[in-house]
Amino acid sequence: MPHLPTPDDATVLVVDDVPDNLLVVSDLLREAGYAVRAANSGPVALRYAAQAPQPDLILLDIMMPGMDGFEVLRRLQQDPEIAEIPVIFLSARGDDADQEHGLAAGAADYLSKPLRPLVALARVRAQIEARRARRMLRDENRQLAHQVVERMTEGLLAKRVGIRALAHLAELRDPETGNHILRTQGYVHELAVQLRRGSRHAAELDDHMMELLAESAPLHDIGKVGIPDSILLKPGPLTPEEWKVMRTHTTLGARAIELAEEDIGHPVEFLTVARQIALSHHERWDGAGYPQGLAGEQIPLAARIMAVADVFDALISPRVYKRALGTDEAFRIIVDDAGTRFDPEIVTAFREAFGRLVAIAREHAEPGVAVAA
Repeated sequence: MPHLPTPDDATVLVVDDVPDNLLVVSDLLREAGYAVRAANSGPVALRYAAQAPQPDLILLDIMMPGMDGFEVLRRLQQDPEIAEIPVIFLSARGDDADQEHGLAAGAADYLSKPLRPLVALARVRAQIEARRARRMLRDENRQLAHQVVERMTEGLLAKRVGIRALAHLAELRDPETGNHILRTQGYVHELAVQLRRGSRHAAELDDHMMELLAESAPLHDIGKVGIPDSILLKPGPLTPEEWKVMRTHTTLGARAIELAEEDIGHPVEFLTVARQIALSHHERWDGAGYPQGLAGEQIPLAARIMAVADVFDALISPRVYKRALGTDEAFRIIVDDAGTRFDPEIVTAFREAFGRLVAIAREHAEPGVAVAA
């Protein structure tokens, strides 16, 4: 009898309670080149299916005493280790309703007894090759997913390094700021976490937005790169004219980020948020801030959060022209400015997250500088 090509090293588990049927089917498969296991009952079949090496296919008789084929299939499907093994039902009952029942139960195919050898072998081969193709595709997808995660991780790391490099560039121009970007980034995250717990901004501050805030916060003072040293490094109070120049760091920073977006050729979410923060973190809730004199919710939420974080850190940090305030004194100043300088909801979040903010301040304090209570 002519034989169809056989997948290499394929094993078929044959299950039938009638010894003659078991012998006929097993001999047909062995002659075609398959390794065969034979089981004469449902419980034996379940045991063999779980043993290594796992069979590539199960030929399963439906009508068996004690545990019929439908029950065997149901139990196979309950075990994740063997559920993916394709099952071809064998039955002497060849009516359409019976076949539909078998296929609906999850069988991969249905063969009527007596078997037609070439038809049976063709379907056996097709199911084995289909399973192997599925496993190959699954493995390739897993490998691809792993590579994508690696590339994304590398990309995120590169982006974060780039952000930090830009932020440190501004920091190097103003050596007194030290770990300011680390502290303010931490404050922004904690304020956002607190806001999403109990404010109307909870929906806006989803996980994606939280990530954007954390990525964008370090760039809030990037515009200071464009401020002359004579003003940026002045060891005392600035004159009104010098303040006008200093305040341009907001527009300089926003423009630099905008140019970066234009170079890329399409909007980038974290740069959009970074531009909002750079431009508007010195705006005031009452409209008396700069550079645009925005008021209330005209000011982007990200910038309103950064405003509180930035001022808190400035208050508790020493400068050549001022002493560092204690955290309790800084707390009172910010709370007193709710509704004038700051968004009242963010000040509420500040009050509730205050202990965590102080912990961040101490964790990233400047070397040799204690954060006073």
